[in-house]
Amino acid sequence: MANREWGNETAVTQFILLGFRNIPQLQILVFLLFLMIYIVTMAGNILIIVLVVADQHLHTPMYFFLGNLSCLETCYTSTILPKVLASLLTGDRTISVSGCIVQFYFASFFAATECYLLAVMSYDRYLAICKPLHYATLMNGRFCRQLAAGSWINGCLAIAIITCLMLQLNFCGPNEIDHFFCESTQIINLCCTDTYLIDLVITILVGLFTLPPFALTVVSYVCIISTILTIPSTTGRQKTFSTCSSHLIVVTMFYGTLMIVYLLPKTNTLRDLNKVFSVFYTILTPMTNPFIYSLRNKKVKEALRKIVCKCADFTRIPN
Repeated sequence: MANREWGNETAVTQFILLGFRNIPQLQILVFLLFLMIYIVTMAGNILIIVLVVADQHLHTPMYFFLGNLSCLETCYTSTILPKVLASLLTGDRTISVSGCIVQFYFASFFAATECYLLAVMSYDRYLAICKPLHYATLMNGRFCRQLAAGSWINGCLAIAIITCLMLQLNFCGPNEIDHFFCESTQIINLCCTDTYLIDLVITILVGLFTLPPFALTVVSYVCIISTILTIPSTTGRQKTFSTCSSHLIVVTMFYGTLMIVYLLPKTNTLRDLNKVFSVFYTILTPMTNPFIYSLRNKKVKEALRKIVCKCADFTRIPN
């Protein structure tokens, strides 16, 4: 491993991602499982994007945001899983310090953006259910684009500040990260200089950039559920709830596992459990999103049926 001198100590230029080293006998099985997950995730989310772009019936705010979410999930998964797959296949778990920080930036950027997109989608469902008469006026095309752009920009800015501070850190050993990707806490723990400033900045920015979208999501669904409960007929309640149930499942999965990961005590005994829950919000949630939205959504299934029929007609060989 290449090193360079820093002061009287040897500065680290590479990290070792330990990943799932505690199950060496299952490496091939884990590789095949993650490879299948990656293929399904990419295919499912790209299919959602194609359907949203190609079908005129899906050119609505709800599906515009769904397309953004699928695009984000495609990028998010591609930031983490290819390196995991390469490590499992070749046994090479090393990653350069700069490469690790780049991976941290993009993984955190997409995670932060997802918080905002989920909040925007919750607000969209709130307006559709609680303010139906004003929905078309309030959620116009320009406002939708502004909300989507704001989600991406906020996620980018929040993590850019942390990354700039992280680039100023010095690492002089040890160089082992007990995780399958470059997570902020793991990186900072390996720093051999004072980390008070970056710890403070991370705490402040996490509060500023994650609590507001989380609060908006919670408030939106409290209002939505309150409105649904006032609908007199059971059929009406079920039909209204079905329009937001898919999104509620995704929100619960994402925030639920994310909170468990960051609220679990950072002890050696819980470290492996932390990895398991990290797999849920970084790998499994992006894979399940297309299934949740497509299997529970009549418009998406209808758009998929049309695409399949067109492809079948196109490939049919004339007599």
